[in-house]
Amino acid sequence: MLVLTRKKKQSVILGDDIEIQVLEISGEQVRLGIKAPASLRILRKEIYSEVHAQNQAAVVTTPEELKKIKDVL
Repeated sequence: MLVLTRKKKQSVILGDDIEIQVLEISGEQVRLGIKAPASLRILRKEIYSEVHAQNQAAVVTTPEELKKIKDVL
């Protein structure tokens, strides 16, 4: 993991088209601004983890569900 120290209004560039800027520092919170292509999905980690967990739960198929699918086919 790369660890950097930045001050207010300083940025980090990722690749050619992503910029992360420190907008505000208040106590233990840091406010970030992210400039990136609209096609790039940007999520907070806790949101990403929740979506990932829900997707994993959605693909679990019980034996009863498999039987229903088999009966339909």
